Amino acid sequence: MKRFCLLILLVLPWSVRAAPDLPSLMAERLKCVVAVEYFTETETERRPSSAYGVVIDGRGTIILPAAAVDPRVTPSQLKEFKVYLPGDAASAAAVYLGQDALTGWHFVRVEERLRSQLVPITRFVSEGGAVEPALAEAVWGIGLRNKDEDFMPYLLQGNVALVQNLPQRTAIAQQEVAGPGLPVFNRAGGFVGLAATSFGQTFLQFSRAERGGSPTMLINVEESSAFYVASEILPYLGRVPQSVYGRPLAWLGAYGFEPMDREVAKFLKLEAQSGAVVSEVLEGSPAEKAGMLPRDIVLAIDGQALPRFKPDRVVVSFVEREVERRQPGAGLALTVLRGAERVELNVTLGDEPKLMREAARSYYDRLGFTAREFVYGDAVARRVKAADGTGVIAHFVKSNSPAFIAGLRTDDWIKEIDGVEVKTFAAATEQLAKTESDLMRSEFVLLVSRGGETAVLRVKLR
Repeated sequence: MKRFCLLILLVLPWSVRAAPDLPSLMAERLKCVVAVEYFTETETERRPSSAYGVVIDGRGTIILPAAAVDPRVTPSQLKEFKVYLPGDAASAAAVYLGQDALTGWHFVRVEERLRSQLVPITRFVSEGGAVEPALAEAVWGIGLRNKDEDFMPYLLQGNVALVQNLPQRTAIAQQEVAGPGLPVFNRAGGFVGLAATSFGQTFLQFSRAERGGSPTMLINVEESSAFYVASEILPYLGRVPQSVYGRPLAWLGAYGFEPMDREVAKFLKLEAQSGAVVSEVLEGSPAEKAGMLPRDIVLAIDGQALPRFKPDRVVVSFVEREVERRQPGAGLALTVLRGAERVELNVTLGDEPKLMREAARSYYDRLGFTAREFVYGDAVARRVKAADGTGVIAHFVKSNSPAFIAGLRTDDWIKEIDGVEVKTFAAATEQLAKTESDLMRSEFVLLVSRGGETAVLRVKLR
């Protein structure tokens, strides 16, 4: 009898004989997880937002997912960052460091007094480095409740259903395994990835109350079944921005990449590799200076053929990331197919022109809108030469304000004020400030462009 019992014990799987203590693992790994709250101050409101973050070093640096901050918001509008430990109502002050263009992460650093209670995610990397989860492997992660529940943590578990390059190596589980931006672990507690936004699960809801059965798309924004594997996370934890605008930012200036059509690839005998077709080469860009032309097909970067992806469109993100991972001034060797000829282009990447979030802006409450500086991206969007980019952009239009009632809308291009062309942001703001302060002024006139068409708007102030 004793021999029989011993035999049964020896053949039990390792996972049963040495089951990990999940409560202890979770309690320890909660130390690398935080909730971050901040306020966004716009022209007319001050609203709170919260996101989940992961601690990456001993200096209290935290990364938040790209979706944590509205891309239209400028860093100057982000106020009062606070960091909360899971399940704790107390908070500590933090500062916003900026967003990294390659990873999309927003970086925040908490004040020193809380740092001793935090543990970097790197502490939980398995010996030997990052380990990719296998198909059907059990993984688990952490979710956090809302602020009114003190960001109480809870456990999520699932099994890996798919691992794919998108172009980052991404795993998708059968069900949600973590809150967006929060870590995922294997059964032994090793860090295996970071939850992505919740593209992995969507639901269609049909309402009988609505005639025609119109479906409503539901997305779980608090939990995710998709996560980037650890090998896509660990090499980039040191990409802390040097400025709140994320600079320096490498710039190629090739616009509107599209994946190479499969029939075209077959005709060119390029079925074994990917290609990215250039739609437009921007004026004055490094790509233009290097000789790139529209309809060139990028086949290789630095001598390495573009890898095959499923779906094909993923190759576009791959090329963009290869630029974003570099610094301005760096060289980039591109092999392009132009007609039937292969052409080698040597590009020196430039510094990205001023971004919309960096543009100067000024709000006029009496008039009812914010004027924003015209930047290079505005010229691209409107398909005009950068040199023709005079005037200002209506960045925000207050509802029911004089400007709104006159017909001004967000992103309208204001070219003239009271019949006078405004060539610079300074000239426009000077004229608008005079109009704003003149309480006897009953109206003023704007010439605006929208969708390639121009219109004259008469703004009545009283």
